[in-house]
Amino acid sequence: MSVWPDDVVLSGTLVKIEPLSMDHCSDLQESAADGELHKLWYTWIPAPDDVAMEIERRCELRNVGSMQPFAIIDQSSGHAVGMTTFMNIDAQNKRVEIGSTWYRKSVQRSGINTECKLMMLGHAFEVLDCIAVEFRTHVVNLQSRRAIERLGAKPDGILRNHMKVANGTIRDTALYSIINSEWPTVKAHLQWQLAKPRT
Repeated sequence: MSVWPDDVVLSGTLVKIEPLSMDHCSDLQESAADGELHKLWYTWIPAPDDVAMEIERRCELRNVGSMQPFAIIDQSSGHAVGMTTFMNIDAQNKRVEIGSTWYRKSVQRSGINTECKLMMLGHAFEVLDCIAVEFRTHVVNLQSRRAIERLGAKPDGILRNHMKVANGTIRDTALYSIINSEWPTVKAHLQWQLAKPRT
């Protein structure tokens, strides 16, 4: 049974995203250890020992059509430095969420995330003909919220008491979206951000 969207590889100057598989496991275990990001209480990033199980989980969701998981490859090294997905896939209405994204600490603020989002948004709006792309994050995850807002996404509101977190607290989820009519402006802004010299 085929699932939407079709498998795809997207390549840019800094980054390539390709379908996630166990081939990426050792790179992602090393990436997960960089900065001990799994210790952040308000988000979920796998510990190095849990990476294989997380790859399996995401690939199972791919098989039932609710997620399309990718490995994020640093073009300069050829190694996987994180994961991202199209998730909460609504094939009938052509809506997706870009989420469950994480990067090893050493490549954060490098331009990789901006280019990755530019390619994924371009694919969603220009190839998949999506009417909207969503982003969701914990309301207290200010770093993630600022990054989403820098992309040009607009706030849709807060989903209160949205889900349980591993530490027993209840997450309020900040919901953002970009709609198809906004994509040309968002695209131009992301291209401008990538073209700026990095200090």
